[in-house]
Amino acid sequence: MNAQFAYQNYELYVLEVNPRASRTVPFVSKATGVQLAKVATRVVLGERLADLVPSDRRVPEHVSVKEAVAPFNRFPEADTRLGPEMKSTGEVMGIAGAFPAAFAKAQAAAGAPLPTEGTAFLSVNDSDKSAATILAQRLSGLGFRILATDGTARALQSLGVPTERVNKVVEGAPHIVERIAGGEVDLVINTPYGRAARSDGFEIRRAALRRGVPCITTLAGASAAVSAIEASRRPRVGVHCLQDLHAGPPGPRGRPRVVR
Repeated sequence: MNAQFAYQNYELYVLEVNPRASRTVPFVSKATGVQLAKVATRVVLGERLADLVPSDRRVPEHVSVKEAVAPFNRFPEADTRLGPEMKSTGEVMGIAGAFPAAFAKAQAAAGAPLPTEGTAFLSVNDSDKSAATILAQRLSGLGFRILATDGTARALQSLGVPTERVNKVVEGAPHIVERIAGGEVDLVINTPYGRAARSDGFEIRRAALRRGVPCITTLAGASAAVSAIEASRRPRVGVHCLQDLHAGPPGPRGRPRVVR
């Protein structure tokens, strides 16, 4: 079954349950080396789960990250802000020894490689400013030039983060959308709130989409992105073969330890 859950205020809600496998099944199969569809079929036909996936099987030492692929590049007028609607048309996978490098690989595979240098623009709502300051400090420490709209810029400057203030769209030219369209911005972090912010944020996100600039709309995603940028700047990013990752010694009676 494929189950969809929602979690809010310490309560778990079941949104829907579908009698089918989801796209997560092949991802988990590749991440763990267990072909879940084959295992499920054999169990339905009467075989024992313990015979197919031994309890002493190795736990993968790598980290696997799944990233959704959305067709926004084919719809330049679309808003890339995510919500409850299904917008993705596919998924990709990044594997590495640690989460930051795996996340960076997943972003690159999804067609949105993260920059390792350049200029980052931040515009966040009031509740996100404290966390955004930490992200801006990390980006500044990596050598990024920081741009921000008025409220965010003042918050960053008050804590010693070198920041250049830029106009919002509603404040008139020269504004941030023009800077993005002109190729002056390499990364956008925008967490809008309220109607005015959504209108302004829409223009920012659309400009980033047209220019091919990575645009992140949640602090969790922004934090992961900054960690990924840090990992990408280290020398050498390894390439892994799934067959090698999941290779292991044979199980009892010569049977493979992992169903392939």
